[in-house]
Amino acid sequence: MIVLKGAEVSAKIKEEVRAALDFMSGSIPKLAILRVGENPDDISYERGAKKKLTDFGLAVQSHVWPADVTDEQFRQEFDAINRDPETDGILLLRPLPRHIRERDIERMIDPAKDLDGISPLNMAKVFSGDPSGFAPCTAEAVIEILKTNGIPIAGRRVTVVGRSLVVGRPLAMLMLAEHATVTICHTKTADLKAACKNAEILAAAAGSAGMITGDMISPGAIVIDVGINVNADGKLCGDAAFDTLEGIASMATPVPGGVGAVTTAVLAKHLVKAAAARRGIRLPDRA
Repeated sequence: MIVLKGAEVSAKIKEEVRAALDFMSGSIPKLAILRVGENPDDISYERGAKKKLTDFGLAVQSHVWPADVTDEQFRQEFDAINRDPETDGILLLRPLPRHIRERDIERMIDPAKDLDGISPLNMAKVFSGDPSGFAPCTAEAVIEILKTNGIPIAGRRVTVVGRSLVVGRPLAMLMLAEHATVTICHTKTADLKAACKNAEILAAAAGSAGMITGDMISPGAIVIDVGINVNADGKLCGDAAFDTLEGIASMATPVPGGVGAVTTAVLAKHLVKAAAARRGIRLPDRA
């Protein structure tokens, strides 16, 4: 079984980003990362994103609020960042505390700065097959992994396990845009095993540790594991029981070191695209 490591895909995207920056003649795109509270997962993701984007040659500024910030105060300060002409892209770490009306923030965000595809306009573009918008970074990372490794998507049977608006549904739409035949499943699917066995490409994105096992996939299938979970031993693991895939799957992504490593690279790519559009610069294809 070939292990599809995210680092190789991330390195290729880094080259694309660096080429785009050269094309932009020294203009440095700036990302604003917005975090409310001290959730360890959010802090970890923020730290990783800042490190990677800085390494790519991009600028990042963090904005942090206490967990008890009022809805009104957060909306006012979010609006100021949203309107800031020096900010090219925004990454909002979610979920927000319950007292903040997240849907209102999704409607407020400037679609041109919405790098993770949370605005209604960008989501509509993904579902309508319009490539001018921003898809959620994790969903797009799956497509990047397949394309970078020369794995055909068109005409293939794809099963997506997971129906969230963050990964499952937009990923299914991106697969359709690549001319795959797509089945969407979830934890309530009656015969999940049969649906998975039908897949030539299986994307596991249900957020359930080890739910996909080797006996659920067909010989030669490609497994892209989007899940990030913590097992009983306190270690990161995916939605697929990786050890059980050996000898059955032809290729699979590991967790950690797979899709997650590509997600922040896609974020960087989106930031460059947003910055170029705001400056009226037409980038070369794949930049």
